[in-house]
Amino acid sequence: MSRRTAGTLLPIETEILGAALAMRRAGHPGFHGFGLAQTMREQRGSRALTAHGTLYKALARLEEFGMLTSRWEDPADAQGRPRRRLYELTGPGAQVAERSLADLGASAAPRPRVAAEPA
Repeated sequence: MSRRTAGTLLPIETEILGAALAMRRAGHPGFHGFGLAQTMREQRGSRALTAHGTLYKALARLEEFGMLTSRWEDPADAQGRPRRRLYELTGPGAQVAERSLADLGASAAPRPRVAAEPA
């Protein structure tokens, strides 16, 4: 397995950002991991998502890169089930997703670059 080039996103990370952007445009700015996985499968028949562990690791990396933010769901909203972590696309995350979509529309796109990794 090759190592990631510094400042690039993996295909699953790009796909997550695209799905998050689609959800935001549909009026759902916040999402949880399971709902995101469902959207990814519905939109693209995602094959990149092989296990939920893969998804949550990618979500954590995107949060580290500043592409997503997250918070725990309010316990009152849990209604008898475990609380969920809710994610939201940030401005930089939306920009990367927009560029990726534009690149895909133009040609087979190279992986988008991450603006800056946190210090």
